[in-house]
Amino acid sequence: MACLNPTREQFGALRDLPQDRPVQMINLLRFNETAAYAADDPEHGQAPVAGAVAYRRYAEESEPIALAAGVTQSWIGAPRTIVIGPEDERWDHAFVARYPTAQAFIDMVKNPDYQRAVRHRTAAVADSRLICCADATPGKTFLSGQDQ
Repeated sequence: MACLNPTREQFGALRDLPQDRPVQMINLLRFNETAAYAADDPEHGQAPVAGAVAYRRYAEESEPIALAAGVTQSWIGAPRTIVIGPEDERWDHAFVARYPTAQAFIDMVKNPDYQRAVRHRTAAVADSRLICCADATPGKTFLSGQDQ
């Protein structure tokens, strides 16, 4: 089952997080080979583009909104192979975005300009994961600094 947007319950759980500290969002994305714009979208019926191209459009249009919300990119990488996990999953793009608070994420996605830009993400993405994490102090290897 492809996952593109949070459910009401998932969005509610995000709203219930402490709102006085930053969160890191792990993003895993698999792109459509060809972007799948909705029939009522201005891009529908235009020359076909790759999902990765549509995602770049989303990134470019949403970047000013994300920056205004205080978002920064903590890490980005190119997925290579699944070492642990379902072998039929593959990811084209992976990154971690830092938000000042979970509410900053919620406010960003409710922004009308962001909602206009997200049409490109919807057309681009075949499947995704978005995992919200609290900051912790890094340790030497596999535990946080507090656990060592």
